[in-house]
Amino acid sequence: MTLKTALKMTAAAASLAVLAGCASTSALEEVRMTAESAQADAAEARSMASQALNTANQAQRDAQAALQMSEQNREEMSRQFQRSMQK
Repeated sequence: MTLKTALKMTAAAASLAVLAGCASTSALEEVRMTAESAQADAAEARSMASQALNTANQAQRDAQAALQMSEQNREEMSRQFQRSMQK
């Protein structure tokens, strides 16, 4: 192998190494972008879950208030019935 051939082979190997490095950097950038997208999706899912929990808690408070009003109405109706039966 001559010096000229060796230099050509070295240059070709160096070019391949640079291209491989670029491909690796490109692949790493793609992985980083995918990870950032996944983190954004997770944050959005957390936000939606939090909103759903808040809505469920409000619905539970409303249901408890409605139950309490229903029980109060039933007691009042019972008292009115008792009064009407005493007349």
